[in-house]
Amino acid sequence: MRFSENATVVVVHGAWADGSSWQRVVRPLEDWGLNVIAAPIPLTSLSDDAAALKRTIARTQGPLIVAGHAYAGAVIATANEERVKALVYIAALAPDEGEQVAQVFYKHETHSKAPQLAPDADGFIWMPDEGFANAFAQNATAEQISLSKVVQRPISVKCIQEPAPAPAWKSKPAWYLVAEEDRMINPKTQRFMAERMKATVRSFVVDHTPLLTAPDKVVEVILEAAKATLS
Repeated sequence: MRFSENATVVVVHGAWADGSSWQRVVRPLEDWGLNVIAAPIPLTSLSDDAAALKRTIARTQGPLIVAGHAYAGAVIATANEERVKALVYIAALAPDEGEQVAQVFYKHETHSKAPQLAPDADGFIWMPDEGFANAFAQNATAEQISLSKVVQRPISVKCIQEPAPAPAWKSKPAWYLVAEEDRMINPKTQRFMAERMKATVRSFVVDHTPLLTAPDKVVEVILEAAKATLS
């Protein structure tokens, strides 16, 4: 099957990344007839990021699937527009109303190879170079890791300390890809969040950034959500 020409998937990058992190997912979705647009979020506060997503959604027409990776799970939960038919979480954080991203990120113990994260003098958190190969995407190629280091964008402490608004997953269907080899967000934390939002859960033996290392699995989950809600 192919989807109607006005159906769109909005993809949202997480911390230490930009829209190019979705590169290997875009073409397969387009081959199914879906439009794809990446929301460039500034990573300056949860409110700022939500506003950036809203601006991107305003550029689209027709029904939408909104997908987010990692930190962007908190951002896509602000997509309350009626045209948004489903939310897709890719190893993503899903704070409930009033919770901070940091609270769910640190809900369970961290992996032994997780990076030590601390803000700089301006309140931004950068990924240490070794963090990309050790935890961000340990299954990535050397070229992917090198590029990830080059294009990384820091995340403001404000993003992870601002209480989240009432999440859209309480009223919209959600899908959740659990990354069983995730060294950034404990898979136990992922399963807790997925179960709390009553998401359709798909679990794969992938690292924290399957957008790079297992894009076929990411496409599979997004297409499942699209087939269930856009057809």
